[in-house]
Amino acid sequence: MSARRALITGITGQDGSYLAEFLLDQGYEVHGMVRRSSTEKFDRIEHLRNRVTLHQGDLLDQRSLVDTLRASQPDEIYNLAAMSFVAASWVQPTLTAEFSGTGVTRMLEAMREACPEARFYQASSSEMFGKVLEVPQTETTPFYPRSPYGVAKVYGHFITVNYRESYELHASSGILFNHESPRRGLEFVTRKITWHAAAIKLGLETELRLGNLDAERDWGFAGDYVRAMWLMLQQDEPSDFVVATGVSHSVRDCVEVAFGHVGLALDDHVVLDPSYLRPAEVEHLIGDASKAKRVLGWAPEVSFEQLIRMMVDADVALLARDPAARLPRGQ
Repeated sequence: MSARRALITGITGQDGSYLAEFLLDQGYEVHGMVRRSSTEKFDRIEHLRNRVTLHQGDLLDQRSLVDTLRASQPDEIYNLAAMSFVAASWVQPTLTAEFSGTGVTRMLEAMREACPEARFYQASSSEMFGKVLEVPQTETTPFYPRSPYGVAKVYGHFITVNYRESYELHASSGILFNHESPRRGLEFVTRKITWHAAAIKLGLETELRLGNLDAERDWGFAGDYVRAMWLMLQQDEPSDFVVATGVSHSVRDCVEVAFGHVGLALDDHVVLDPSYLRPAEVEHLIGDASKAKRVLGWAPEVSFEQLIRMMVDADVALLARDPAARLPRGQ
């Protein structure tokens, strides 16, 4: 019996790299879709390059998606590619809509044409809840997005529901709350915090500039969350699932855990900078993953404190090895 084949769009991202590792461990033949770029970055999957097959494709180009699906012939499709940084969606709102919204339609249309029997996973987001209308948030909580990113994700979510119901595709969405790891991009607040904790500890920096310390998020470990993605596509019936820890923490909590782990005091190094405030802030996100626990048998294994300490340790090791691994300008 031949191995099951999976195609991951966004395989070079945080989630894509953890999912590729997980699927390889499950015995899958793993294919990834990558965009053609003048500066290709495969850092997160460098250790997997000889174990995965990469295809050039782009969510903005319908033909390339059909070609990629025909070449890979997947049993499972994980659509993780998107403009994933919420703050950047205010700078590039139209491009965000094309990638994270319309791009999902293009992928579903390509699937209908090339491999309608495959199973499809759409990466939805807790940012769809935005200005939350109930706490905690479940699969039935109304959406009220507060950023171009959140709006685009709502489109991607509902077009997946529409294709599932209209064409009987096995298409599921994971409404994932914030999930982090040492592979998180340096532009995200958790990684910005853990990187600065390491840099200040090593004498490479003196301060950390942040905006809203009171914003709360439900933070989990990306390695736990990709397991939930896979479990969704193993079900007989497709559906939508909230994936979350059920515990919220503030940005301040994150700083205290990170700085405390390396013996630093928050008040000595953190500077509040209004330039980092968003035009519309999402204040309180916390997910209820009881459906995922009941139907999928899924539960997170890594706690918030373990996650942040893991990230700090990784950044200390990174900067001790390469002090030039600096944050992008303006971060």
